[in-house]
Amino acid sequence: MEYSEKVLEHFMNPRNVGVLDDADGVGRVGNPVCSDVTEIYIKVEDGRISDVKFRTFGCAAAIAVGSMVTELAKGKSLEEALKITKDDVVKELGGLPPEKLHCSALAEALHAAIHDYYRREKSR
Repeated sequence: MEYSEKVLEHFMNPRNVGVLDDADGVGRVGNPVCSDVTEIYIKVEDGRISDVKFRTFGCAAAIAVGSMVTELAKGKSLEEALKITKDDVVKELGGLPPEKLHCSALAEALHAAIHDYYRREKSR
């Protein structure tokens, strides 16, 4: 199995790793194919993602996906971030091996975090 240089870079040096204790939204997605799990935490200011962190329990591809989706989301409006797809993440990573494409579904944790933010805002 061969990974692109970008996948390896994001696996070896993942960006935005961690937890935001005061997150405005939290999303968690698990992958039934391989049991990987990704959590994404967002801070929102003026309708934009001002900070984003992730935690992944999984393989190299899963970690690279978490790292890349947070990079793509940072600074975006919530509406723009909701348009980020798993295919966008795979493209930005320079592709994933066919047997690891299922890991791209973990990028949906970003959408889950945004929906959690909207739920919290509605209940205030």
